[in-house]
Amino acid sequence: MNPSRNGFLLVDKPAGPTSHDVVQAARRALKERRIGHTGTLDPAATGLLLLCIGKATRLQQYLLAWEKTYCGEIRLGWGTTTYDAEGEPLAAARPVPELTAAVIASLVERFSGEIEQLPPPYSAKKSGGRKFYELARAGEEVPLQPKRVTVQSMALTAAGPDRIGFEVTCSSGTYLRSLAHDIGEALGCGGHLASLRRVRIGPWRVADAVSAETLANRPQEVPAGAFVSLASAILPFPEVRLNPTAIDHFVHGQEVAVREVDGAYVAGAPVAVRDRSGELVGVGVALAFLARARTVNVAPRMVLAEVEAPAGT
Repeated sequence: MNPSRNGFLLVDKPAGPTSHDVVQAARRALKERRIGHTGTLDPAATGLLLLCIGKATRLQQYLLAWEKTYCGEIRLGWGTTTYDAEGEPLAAARPVPELTAAVIASLVERFSGEIEQLPPPYSAKKSGGRKFYELARAGEEVPLQPKRVTVQSMALTAAGPDRIGFEVTCSSGTYLRSLAHDIGEALGCGGHLASLRRVRIGPWRVADAVSAETLANRPQEVPAGAFVSLASAILPFPEVRLNPTAIDHFVHGQEVAVREVDGAYVAGAPVAVRDRSGELVGVGVALAFLARARTVNVAPRMVLAEVEAPAGT
């Protein structure tokens, strides 16, 4: 892998380091300062971390729309202060009901689709400029700020008398720790997240990722399959391809009309913009879509291409 390339790197994060630790190690190994990530994993969690390299860092906010798939295990019998195995028990252990097929099915039905959940008290969510975990550690009250998330699919299995295995595909921003806690409360016995592994972000899978250890210590051994170029990166919204003249208008901040488009475009929604070769040029916003004329007007929102300064400036 050429460290100077712009694109995305799939990394398999181990338990222990933070997502930021992995980014810092990647910056040192690849000798590239412009590296960020999209979709934080808790230190105890493992799995797919998507690193954005070079110009691709400008795309971080747009990649958050991709759904994510996780697998792991819930330990029943007591909840914890952090909603995972790192926290202190919230109360004495309670008996766990029998995890029959009917009980499992009712949990899947209850926690699938659009649901409302509270972020864990020990989380990086902010209130008044302060993170929840800072408030919790200071003994201050953590605001109750429920949010709506979407669980596209859920598979639960009884992994033991007090354990539930899961595989969940959900919208960005879903707290799996809160899901584990809420399942424990629904069963009347309490519960917490015992283990978590992220196996997919949108079209990218952890099976193709490089280990964080290899990246940090032997970057020359990073497999080509772990790197995603800007030309092959798929964004979570429709795209258009522009001719050279339209590209020039777009990168200089001008609206362009794209004709003979396929698919549907929603006014106000983002659009991926590529040149004729497929290279990603930037992200625009659809201003108007004429379905019968198969025409969409796109205004630039973020440009990846370098814009040359006019001569004489």
